[in-house]
Amino acid sequence: MDIISTQNPKIKHIVKLREDKRQRQRDGLMLVEGFDELTLALRSGLVPQTLLTAPELASRDLGIPHADAVTVSRAVFEKISYRDNPDGWLGIFPTPKHTLDELKLSASPLVIVAESIEKPGNLGAILRTADAAGVDALLLCDPRVDLWNPNVIRASRGAVFAVPTVEVDSPTALTWLRSRKMRVLAATPSAETVYTAVNLREPVAIAVGTEDEGLTDFWMQNADLKVLIPMMGAVNSLNVSIATALITYETVRQRSKG
Repeated sequence: MDIISTQNPKIKHIVKLREDKRQRQRDGLMLVEGFDELTLALRSGLVPQTLLTAPELASRDLGIPHADAVTVSRAVFEKISYRDNPDGWLGIFPTPKHTLDELKLSASPLVIVAESIEKPGNLGAILRTADAAGVDALLLCDPRVDLWNPNVIRASRGAVFAVPTVEVDSPTALTWLRSRKMRVLAATPSAETVYTAVNLREPVAIAVGTEDEGLTDFWMQNADLKVLIPMMGAVNSLNVSIATALITYETVRQRSKG
């Protein structure tokens, strides 16, 4: 056993990485916990700085030489874990850096633009939808939540490593979309057209905003299409990740049918 003390300096540093966005940004590091998430991270080509495992908790073998993993006691792992039922695997990785120029688009691209998303759970769910639907890219415009927050990685189930994602300001994102001849679709309760009634077979960027405020004027004024999702109940808005999933899969449905 390499580390058995919860007061070990390395363990204290991991706790800081888990809890403090500024620490992650200063160090250029992120935490990836969980067998499935680590598998996706490694499969995407990321190389860990450090891998930690608690033999008492790890029921599955990650398929790496055991000499490459630091073994820790159960108590130590539970201190660094951000899960209720940890499975005994955690990796420290350099934070990936992606740019717009690196994105590779399909012949009829589908992009999600998520503006000012603030909850890790919502961003994680959007990433899962993007991965499942084969979205070309996710543009995070002026985000309020750290893409590499451990809770985003957990909520995405590792999809954050599979979906090409770029953090960018809104004007730069719009310029890039225009240069790729992509229409911008904005989801808003004030629209008159239902989202199933528009043609989504052509290149399109689905723009979504916060649940409380929706998209800013910038995206509303520059949108080529404005659509609404019918609401039959007393509440006038859906969770942003649900709204994103509905429109994304309507795009998939139309393109599959076509």
